[in-house]
Amino acid sequence: MEQNPNPPLNIEISEEIAEGSYANLAIITHSNAEFVIDFVNVMPGTPKSKVKSRVILTPMHAKRFMKALVENVERYEEANGPIGDISPVEIPMNFGGPTAQA
Repeated sequence: MEQNPNPPLNIEISEEIAEGSYANLAIITHSNAEFVIDFVNVMPGTPKSKVKSRVILTPMHAKRFMKALVENVERYEEANGPIGDISPVEIPMNFGGPTAQA
């Protein structure tokens, strides 16, 4: 009997995680060992925002994620038309927390 070298992956998601978390800002930092992506919901007119979620990736997985995101944006634009570019937003980089270190 031949074994499947890539058995199907069974992925589960809790109800809380399935609800998702809205973010309109991603802050990306990196060291030689990892990429850290902080997802933030910045509300207009409020002086303070909190990180809603943090994802830490190895450099290899960060590159895979980047390629997958580019591919999915291309598919989206093929189906729905081009996504307009946004003008640059000036965001203060001193969010009141400690400076990131690895």
